[in-house]
Amino acid sequence: MVADSTVFVTGASQGLGREIAVAFADAGANVVLAARSDGIHETADEIDAPNRTLAVETDVTDADSVNDAIDETVETFGGLDCLVNNAGIAGPTAPIEETTDGEWLETLDVNVVGVARVTRAAAPHLRESERGSIINISSIGGKRPYANRTPYAASKMGVIGLTRALAAEFGDDSVTVNAICPGPVEGDRIRGVLERQAEEAGVPVEAVEGEVLESLMIDDLVPPEEVAELAVHLASTESRHVTGQDINVSSGGAWY
Repeated sequence: MVADSTVFVTGASQGLGREIAVAFADAGANVVLAARSDGIHETADEIDAPNRTLAVETDVTDADSVNDAIDETVETFGGLDCLVNNAGIAGPTAPIEETTDGEWLETLDVNVVGVARVTRAAAPHLRESERGSIINISSIGGKRPYANRTPYAASKMGVIGLTRALAAEFGDDSVTVNAICPGPVEGDRIRGVLERQAEEAGVPVEAVEGEVLESLMIDDLVPPEEVAELAVHLASTESRHVTGQDINVSSGGAWY
């Protein structure tokens, strides 16, 4: 159960982050919607529970922004029980020799350092919780990387390593730390990735999508609500002894 707990979700303005935030709200949690864009207010409207939601403009690459958001969370709801590190970017789609240092640094800053930055701010409050949990959204792209996505692959493998190290650090305080590794998830983001891959390869987007589907054991993109439901479960009292894991929701796109 996660009812009456307080959950901080980064990247909650759209896509998978919005789906995760809505799932926690449906389970009865207080949900903090954190993102750079004003889409967090649309997410709050979809949840339609003003007493249990807080929309806070947050930039995970800015320590002051992150610290202020966590402080406002604790001031509003009296504590923090769960952190979902979902904010992330796709990074460039190009052969490595065509990528720039700026693209690498931006991808790593958002996808890896951003996770560490928010976790650092949230840590004291999570340690005080009776059921503290951290859920990091990685990707099978960090386990079974795609060509021309080197910064993204490195960042998502980094999230898995960070998850394991944090699980060891937080274990004495009974805070669980796990990563979810989605495969290609239905929505605008995967569509954009496929279009960039098709452009790079000089083929129709349908050809790239067909190759992706053929690589899966179940030839379907992952419904975002399945990832969201797993996140809620990992934060619940029923998962108190699940920690240090990276769990695939990938239609069989990765096997470890």
